[in-house]
Amino acid sequence: MKYRILGKTGLKVSEIGFGAWAIGGNKYGNSYGNTDDAESLKSLTYAFDHGCNFFDTADLYGYGHSEKLIGSLVSQINRSEIVIATKVGANFYSGGVKMDFSPEYIKKAVDQSLLRLNTDYIDLYQLHNPSLEIIKDGEVFEVMRELKKLGKIRAFGVSIDESIEGIEAIKWAGVDTVQLVYNILDPEAKDEFFEQAELAKIGLIIREPLANGLLTGKYNENSYFPFGDIRHSWPVSFIIHRTNSAKQIKKLLSDEVDTLTKFSLKFASNPLCVGTVIPGCKNLEQTIENILAGDIRQLNQHEINLSMNMQSRRFDTY
Repeated sequence: MKYRILGKTGLKVSEIGFGAWAIGGNKYGNSYGNTDDAESLKSLTYAFDHGCNFFDTADLYGYGHSEKLIGSLVSQINRSEIVIATKVGANFYSGGVKMDFSPEYIKKAVDQSLLRLNTDYIDLYQLHNPSLEIIKDGEVFEVMRELKKLGKIRAFGVSIDESIEGIEAIKWAGVDTVQLVYNILDPEAKDEFFEQAELAKIGLIIREPLANGLLTGKYNENSYFPFGDIRHSWPVSFIIHRTNSAKQIKKLLSDEVDTLTKFSLKFASNPLCVGTVIPGCKNLEQTIENILAGDIRQLNQHEINLSMNMQSRRFDTY
């Protein structure tokens, strides 16, 4: 496994992290289907034992269940050897989910996350996809700075949907990281945001490097995603476009970069300003392949250019 420094946080993180959305389970939907806790724990342990030290979750995932599983891992290891990132902003405590970035809620939520994670500090606390208006207002960052002074968090950042949100977020003092989507099928962030992030020494965390699993090569135009899986409501035309693109990119595999998963993870981690990529890990098989990507070479520019040119025209109506 290779390691990088996560922007100005000073945190040394594994190039391949562990995205813990899926292991939160499907009890409340909005996930990736059913899971088995024993398998999830095996996956977490395997990742840690093989050099992964960055684990990204959110209190929303399984309504705290993902955090509890990571807390189980924490109880078995030296706390200083793991970097825990979680998120806040989706209030699920009163039935349903309501986005809430009020200081009162964040102060309550961080204490609950600390309990579930079995730790007295969180390495990186992230706002979970706040609106552009909330970011521009900036009041929410005051409570994050307060939590940092109290020692409850070491650094804070923002998870975003659009590059413009990242551009606004890094204007505020104390923002250390930005988490955003970047992969072969969604490369826009590189042109829209990466240069500004690098200049501001912002740590970049890349989520969905496998395009919600469609860059693993396991799916085709006939794949079915059951109710509760976030992909269930996706238009068939969108899935066909992405799986066809994946087939084309698969032609670029080589003896060393021999699976589409590895190729896609190396693409996402290629920009030097990227701190870590966090592919989702639902079971041990997926975890092993993800972690293996940390041991192989980076893609060369020729491979990157070819991969961008071999996909179908970007699908813009989703």
